[in-house]
Amino acid sequence: MRILVFGAAGNVGRRVVAEALRRGHAVTAVLRDPSQAPDALHGATLRAGDAARAADVAALSAGHDLVVSATRPGPGHERDHVTTAEALLEGLRQTGVRLLLVGGAGSLLAPDTGLPIVDDERYVQAAWRAIAVACCDQYAVCEAETQADWTYLSPPADLQPGARTGRYRVGGDTLLVDGAGRSAISMEDLAVALLDEAENPRHRRARFTVAH
Repeated sequence: MRILVFGAAGNVGRRVVAEALRRGHAVTAVLRDPSQAPDALHGATLRAGDAARAADVAALSAGHDLVVSATRPGPGHERDHVTTAEALLEGLRQTGVRLLLVGGAGSLLAPDTGLPIVDDERYVQAAWRAIAVACCDQYAVCEAETQADWTYLSPPADLQPGARTGRYRVGGDTLLVDGAGRSAISMEDLAVALLDEAENPRHRRARFTVAH
């Protein structure tokens, strides 16, 4: 499979690249400045581009089987999540390439209340609310899209670097928690889940979530 990854230098993006290469896929890693590529991207083809520009998305995605977006705006630029989702979908309408978008957990429903966790401080602390709200709006952009072939991956409440176990649970719109009420997965296993979905699509024009 030929996979294009936006946000390839980020914490999630570089793990997605590594997992895809590990499985033998041909990977194109997109960065704003390829000369600053981390060593973790060794083995991928490096290209310059911006996921927030539909023209870049269309030009770079041509000839690929899948586009993965794992971009993450910095503090104060949370709304970039929304404009980037719009640009990705606009560009991919032109090429017909499938999108697998790593989004946020804010729009997931709490298992006990059935309400979005964006307003639940057990899972979304005040410091993270701005990015959680932006991710809710990002997901809404995808939900409204009827032409492009998209899949939205919501991580659990706690996403940190860790071990690659290859084990995870899959859910839909409800936050997955363990017996202690914890909702978490390692970035490494999130990448495993993403590549499993890439290779065996089960959530076309839909959202899914994963957790340990």
